[in-house]
Amino acid sequence: MAVAKLGAVVLDCPDPRALAGFYAGVLGGAPVVQEQDGDLWVELELPDGRTLAFQAAEGYVPPEWPSAHNGQQFHLDLTVEDMDAAEREVLALGAKALDADDRARTWRVYADPAGHPFCLCAC
Repeated sequence: MAVAKLGAVVLDCPDPRALAGFYAGVLGGAPVVQEQDGDLWVELELPDGRTLAFQAAEGYVPPEWPSAHNGQQFHLDLTVEDMDAAEREVLALGAKALDADDRARTWRVYADPAGHPFCLCAC
């Protein structure tokens, strides 16, 4: 028996509104902004019912990939049908290619505008 259910995946970042906008462009959904006691939190309710959230983190330092120091900590795998078309879209939205040169693989690594690694993975 499970002890808990996963609520939201939350990413620390310097600008929650901007990062939520990036992921809304990639995954769909509409960001919902919440401010409480000066803290900024943005939830992106995805079309499949899951929630990806973003919180402002003072002194945020982006992960480094690949690196043993300040490594990626975790990453998102995003499944796509057309890898090349998805790559063009995420780059246009502000992603940065980290390891996308090997076109024979079924996945490519990028960083979102706040530096979090994510992969585009072929279906």
